[in-house]
Amino acid sequence: MTAVRAVHQYPSSSVSGNDRTSYLGARIPPEVEGMARHLKDLDKDVFRRILKAVVGALEVKESSESVQAIQATTSISEEQLSFVISGSYTLLRVAFRLSASTLKQEVFKEDLKELRIPDDFIEDFANVVYGSRRPVLEDAALKQSIRLPTVEDMRWRVDVAISTSSLSRALQPSILMQMKLSNGEAHRFEVPVAKFQELRYNVALLLKEMNDLEKKNILKIQD
Repeated sequence: MTAVRAVHQYPSSSVSGNDRTSYLGARIPPEVEGMARHLKDLDKDVFRRILKAVVGALEVKESSESVQAIQATTSISEEQLSFVISGSYTLLRVAFRLSASTLKQEVFKEDLKELRIPDDFIEDFANVVYGSRRPVLEDAALKQSIRLPTVEDMRWRVDVAISTSSLSRALQPSILMQMKLSNGEAHRFEVPVAKFQELRYNVALLLKEMNDLEKKNILKIQD
């Protein structure tokens, strides 16, 4: 794939004509905004050839020959081609992170309209995101994602050090924890009570923030 040689910062347009945040996030990726600007005078057939190459890249297929053929047979500049490729790739990749039930097609189209993407191109993007090849593209995106080991088992107990080289730690309770991960690794560590209370507080705060986020319109699952 042709890399973007220069990405310019454009003003963010994260909020669609209401208080709903775009599915692309609170700040629109600069390559997506750059792409939208370069689509204004782009021939529809050329765009569809580029989109086909981007879809191939999402499916982890070799697309460099397709990109070179587009450059060789059209009048599109290298800069314009780079922006359209990188912006399209980001736009689609983010869309596939959300299920079709979470990101409704009408919401997807509305967010693209806010970016001033031509209607014909919006339909082409929607056909990719909600078309028959969606399961294949979702599976490819899942395989490309970075996976970290998960916690399979957690055990703990309170311990009091009776004999220690540090007088400040003598008779002070601490929490011994053992964590088993999905990759088979096991980690054992000691947590002072004060740090455990700090951890408990931060976890409670995080759960509250997650609960607040779930109340946002973009994250609500609608029938």
